[in-house]
Amino acid sequence: MGTMVIGSVAAIDHNLFLCDLSFSRTAAACRKLSRSSTSSLDLSSSFVGAWRPPTRCRKLRKKSSGLGVVDELGGQYEEGFNDVHIQLINYFTYKASRTVLHQLYEMNPPNYRWFYNFLATNKANDGKRFLRQLGKEKQDLAERVMITRLHLYGKWIKKLDHAKMYQQISDENLQLMRERLIETVIWPSDDTNTEKIG
Repeated sequence: MGTMVIGSVAAIDHNLFLCDLSFSRTAAACRKLSRSSTSSLDLSSSFVGAWRPPTRCRKLRKKSSGLGVVDELGGQYEEGFNDVHIQLINYFTYKASRTVLHQLYEMNPPNYRWFYNFLATNKANDGKRFLRQLGKEKQDLAERVMITRLHLYGKWIKKLDHAKMYQQISDENLQLMRERLIETVIWPSDDTNTEKIG
């Protein structure tokens, strides 16, 4: 059985095609395949009907009844929020490093200069990598940043109002949609609506 892979389309035994509709080049290839068949297009969604496990590809046969549209390209809500957790940890690492830098400025100018130069060359955007590197060079400062990071997170959790955060996101979404609506509406000009009186 010979398999030939071109881009993201693989042909196996010339009867089975695997398509990933996430790329326009692949979508064009799939449209070429569907031109030979006059059947309807099968649209599916994970919000309606029975849930299917997410798959990266749909199987199509040359003489199949239709073309399947993949609805999982953007990801599912069920996947979790690990990326958000990582971003929060990285942000608290960044904030803790800035806090420690400010403390050092007031209490220990030589360590301040060293840490300032360290921050200039090693960005705190990737918290784990940043702290590993800092720990290799100055373990005491790394521990101080870790403790400060945990303390700042604890303060944030106590002050976080989930309902307020939800309302802020909702209000911002509404404001952005209003702005976009105002930008796209074509307002009638004063010249076309004025009538001659007299």
